[in-house]
Amino acid sequence: MKLVTAIIKPFKLEEARDALSNVGIQGITVTEVKGFGRQKGHTEFYRGAEYLVQFVPKIKIEIAVTDEMLTAVLEIIENTCKTGSIGDGKIFVSDLEKVVRIRTGETDIDAL
Repeated sequence: MKLVTAIIKPFKLEEARDALSNVGIQGITVTEVKGFGRQKGHTEFYRGAEYLVQFVPKIKIEIAVTDEMLTAVLEIIENTCKTGSIGDGKIFVSDLEKVVRIRTGETDIDAL
């Protein structure tokens, strides 16, 4: 089992969610986050004043998947969230040692 964590642009969330649902992903966790990468933020103008935006709004998606689903999930996230411009995001994959569904006590793959 793997935990896929993707940092994406906010406007790509619905497209990614729909595509993941179509391949059988039953649940994802979404968090609004802020951060910066190589672009180190940018400047904007508000009411005539220039100011530096150091942290860019992003969306973090977390999905627990089986090893068999990993490749498909990675391809979906990459294909739906890619715009070709700076700040498209990153995908991180981590091993999951144990998963427990609290309500039923099911464990590991049964809990996904």
